[in-house]
Amino acid sequence: MKLKQKPPLASHKTLPSPSPQFFMSLRDLAFWYRSAKADSALSRLQREHGVQEGFDRLYSQSPDPWGYLVPHFRYQRLKYEKSMAMLPARRYSSVLDVGCGLGVFTRMVAPHCDSALGMELSSVAVEQAMRLSENVPNIAFAQGDILQIDSVLRDENAFDLILVADVLYYLALLSDEVLTTVTRSIVQRLPPGGLILLVNHYFFDLDSQSRTVRQIHNAMEASPSLQLVREQRHPFFLASLYEKCVEGENELQPK
Repeated sequence: MKLKQKPPLASHKTLPSPSPQFFMSLRDLAFWYRSAKADSALSRLQREHGVQEGFDRLYSQSPDPWGYLVPHFRYQRLKYEKSMAMLPARRYSSVLDVGCGLGVFTRMVAPHCDSALGMELSSVAVEQAMRLSENVPNIAFAQGDILQIDSVLRDENAFDLILVADVLYYLALLSDEVLTTVTRSIVQRLPPGGLILLVNHYFFDLDSQSRTVRQIHNAMEASPSLQLVREQRHPFFLASLYEKCVEGENELQPK
């Protein structure tokens, strides 16, 4: 594991880390196979029916296409737990989960916040996420496109934590210009001192997807409004924590 951390952060308490255990089991090989099949099916459906309709048809054909709800797949659960452990241990007022899918990460963060909103392109996935979250009173879901976030979320400074996990590499057009626009739209939803937790699959720059992931993280880090405060690289994901600057300073640093 590679860990990049600014020294002042060492004095800040974070959320609990998961108990040490091997990151994946042999069963997780089936997770990767299932994920590859889902990605292949999604590409075909989007070529035939368009981006949003492709996601809707995929979730209609398979209620859990990537296997995030399968309990014996250890990788995804530990990935989110380890990523959450990077967050400062405090109560969050309002959390946004961008591209929430079935709301797995949204439900995990719910105990640490007053309210959480999951935003997802697929209306079929939103309906399923709502059913899966019926017993979690501080969660809501909304259908929306990250490329048109202003039409869904009109209020600026509305969230003090935004989760962006496993979503940006599904953009139909992935360029530095698009990533800059998306980053700007997300940052506008944060007050000064608000946090973005960016999480993606990552295979140590050995494949094209990992290079795409590094492009995504670099674009986020390039925002003049954000400061990278912590980054972790594990088998097989990359997680970065950013803070919206306060007059060029980082709130997590001692004053």
